[in-house]
Amino acid sequence: MLHVLICHDKPGALEIRKANREAHLAYIKETGIVAQAGPVLDAAGAMAGSVIVLNAETRAEAERWAEGDPYAKADLFASVEILTWNRVIGG
Repeated sequence: MLHVLICHDKPGALEIRKANREAHLAYIKETGIVAQAGPVLDAAGAMAGSVIVLNAETRAEAERWAEGDPYAKADLFASVEILTWNRVIGG
């Protein structure tokens, strides 16, 4: 089952994002459930959040993944929304 995380960075948190990027990417690799991910950009093209698609069996698993993300542990996000997604198009 797919779950989408929509994460909005706190204002002025770019340095937190940069400082924790390597740990975040390592977490993605080690957990093995991220299907797609990438930063959300603001109007000026600066990173302002993330969209992460998880292939998790349950919403609870997706929530645990989100809580364990180094970005979340570093208090980067102002908000995180988790949605269950029924992909219709794309592979």
